[in-house]
Amino acid sequence: MSVDQYKKEVGLMNLDKLIESREGIADVRFPITEKELLLRFEQLYTGAVNDVLREFCLLNQALPGHIVPLREYRTIAGFAFTVKSAPNAMVSGEMEFRTQMLDQMHEDSFVLWDTTNDTKATLWGGVMTATAKSKGVKAACIDGGIRDTHQILEADFPVFYKYRISNGSLGRCLITHFQVTLQIGDVTIKPGDVVLGDIDGVLVVPRDMAYEVLMRAEEIIENEKMIFGWVQEGQSIQEITEKGGYF
Repeated sequence: MSVDQYKKEVGLMNLDKLIESREGIADVRFPITEKELLLRFEQLYTGAVNDVLREFCLLNQALPGHIVPLREYRTIAGFAFTVKSAPNAMVSGEMEFRTQMLDQMHEDSFVLWDTTNDTKATLWGGVMTATAKSKGVKAACIDGGIRDTHQILEADFPVFYKYRISNGSLGRCLITHFQVTLQIGDVTIKPGDVVLGDIDGVLVVPRDMAYEVLMRAEEIIENEKMIFGWVQEGQSIQEITEKGGYF
């Protein structure tokens, strides 16, 4: 009897679909280059893209509001490179695993780091910033702490974060996984998803619909230009609404 037949016979729980849904990584090829896709997303802003995601019935794609930009950034877009760590008193093996993780960071990555609600350590600082920037990483979003803030600012590297504190990570936490599915707030993030960050926070666009979302968001931007024009012309709210405008 095969394993699948055995499961069926004895009624064991089948989690294959759930595992695929949660852990499967979309291998999507876009009709344009990845660099063009990111460049065009960077001409938009998170609010417009979020409105499109609502049209796609995705209402929980913005990372929690406690994650804030270090500066008032214009839109940065990259592909999710996911990292997970957790508070831990152990130190052994941390540097070796961190080295493996850094080796795999690639150009156009947008690092998303789940700290498992760490409140004491920093997971990103000056050296991490210099390393990431040298590899062509676009930005980093840490659901936890950062330090060496002056070095990050001098490097002009976009960072989104939860808090700042001088505590380092060694002896306080361990990196447990990288390039795996994360859950931050209500948002599920998979490696390769499109991530946008700007002054209003961080937004995740599932890779398998990223091109469709981009096309629709570009339409919305063009519509907004018309509405702004009508407002500047002094047209009434009623007139604008009758034309299909919105506020």
